[in-house]
Amino acid sequence: MSNTPGSARQPTSVPVFRRILVLGGFLAGGIGIVGAVVGGLVAGGTGVVSALIGTALSVVFMGITAGSILLANRFAGSQGAIGAFFAIVLGGWLLKFVVFLVIVVLLKDQPWIQPVVLFLSIIAGVIGSLIVDAIVVLKSRMTYASDVTLPGPSSED
Repeated sequence: MSNTPGSARQPTSVPVFRRILVLGGFLAGGIGIVGAVVGGLVAGGTGVVSALIGTALSVVFMGITAGSILLANRFAGSQGAIGAFFAIVLGGWLLKFVVFLVIVVLLKDQPWIQPVVLFLSIIAGVIGSLIVDAIVVLKSRMTYASDVTLPGPSSED
C-alpha cells in the first residue's frame, strides 16, 4: 500500500482473512454435521442441539475475529489508522469475551443441553479454526514487509 492518503489499494491481509472466513465456514459445516450425528447417537436430541449450538458459537467467535480485522483494515492508510485498527480488534475480542460469558451463564443448567457434547463441539471448532488460520497463512504468498513501497534506485551513483 502506498503512503499517499486516500490510496484505493486494500491491505494484503484482506484476501487472507476472506479465505479464512470461507474455509472456516466449510469447517463449521463439517463439525456441525459430524457433531450432530455423534451427539445424536450419544445423547439423542439434546446431543444434536448441543453440537449445533457449540458449532454456531465457534463460527460466531471465528467470524468476529476475522470480521473485526477486515473492518479495521478499512481504516488502513488514514491518519487514525493504528488507533482505529486496535480499537476495533480489541472491541471484537471484548465482545467475544462478554458474549461467551453470557452464553455460558444462560446455558449452564438448561435441561436441553448435553454439556459434554457442547464442550467438545466448541473445542473442535476452536482447534479447527486455529488449523484453518495456520494453513491459510502458511499458504498465503505475502511478503514479509507487506504494503510497503520501496524507493527506486538512487540517482547519486
